[in-house]
Amino acid sequence: MKTNKAIGKQSILFEDPPYILSGSSVAGKKEGEGPLGSFFDQIEEDPMFGGKSWEDAESRLMKRAAELAIEKAGLKSEDIRFLVGGDLLGQLIATSFGISDLNIPMLGIYGACSTMGEAIAVGSMLVDGGFADKVLSITSSHFAGAEKQFRFPLGYGNQRPLSASWTVTGSGGVVLSKEKSSVKTKQSNPENGTIRVKGVTIGKIVDYGLKDSMNMGACMAPAAYNTISQNLKDLNVLPDYYDKIVTGDLGYVGKDILIDLLKQDGFDISGNHMDCGIQIFDKEVQDTHAGGSGCGCSAITLTGYIFPKLLRHEWTRVLFVPTGALLSQVSYNEGNTVPGIAHGVILESS
Repeated sequence: MKTNKAIGKQSILFEDPPYILSGSSVAGKKEGEGPLGSFFDQIEEDPMFGGKSWEDAESRLMKRAAELAIEKAGLKSEDIRFLVGGDLLGQLIATSFGISDLNIPMLGIYGACSTMGEAIAVGSMLVDGGFADKVLSITSSHFAGAEKQFRFPLGYGNQRPLSASWTVTGSGGVVLSKEKSSVKTKQSNPENGTIRVKGVTIGKIVDYGLKDSMNMGACMAPAAYNTISQNLKDLNVLPDYYDKIVTGDLGYVGKDILIDLLKQDGFDISGNHMDCGIQIFDKEVQDTHAGGSGCGCSAITLTGYIFPKLLRHEWTRVLFVPTGALLSQVSYNEGNTVPGIAHGVILESS
């Protein structure tokens, strides 16, 4: 007898929730100097990662995170049925060039900074549906590559407004499996338990008409609000159902907007909300203005910091909601708005 996994308008609860086998986190020098530096698997001092360009650097960054996630799961690349991943660069070149040598069938996805949520959601559906036994979900971002593509090359030396966020140099990978296993992370003891992807809430494109590419928090907050509100309504729960509701990279500006918007729906998350973009940098010391952003921001915070919290049972249920701004050079230069999207992933420890 088939079970209806679709819940409410946008959510899915898995019949056989996938297990997380491992999580990898590779970060840049600035990220390593931040409050979460000790949680990451690797910190690379060379911003070029031994490459010849910023784009090459990000490809090498992602390859390192992919290989590490597979190794920590006790697997080889040929054991991975599918890789689901993407990045911020045009045509996903960091991903395609980065993982090509691994020879894993790939589904390239783009959700801007929400990509880690989308990658885990798609990977989990493949595993739960019986289409794959093991999936690698992965994403990356690089500060210099993102500045070059979306803003100004570093040599221009432009002044950044206080609403601007700092793109994280980092890559995080997660191996999903139908088989039960303890999670391998840097901070955790394998005996401490398991983490499963209980369900997902697929986000909508939300556009409040904002056009300021230097204020990503404001552009993405409405999408985070829409996804979190819909998740709570679909599951018919209140915010305290989760130990933590974690957004990806709203920063200081977007966090306040999100909390205010949710209060209009009768949901107060101020007591159990955390934003990866706020956690990853020290605002006073590192001069990152509104906080961190980029695909790697939520990815390495998830695998380096959140997974160990779940395994130590400090948190038992987390709603992970990375957020993305869906703009390009073309859309911005043509005067278009900056729509947002956010995908929710329900993580439970046992």
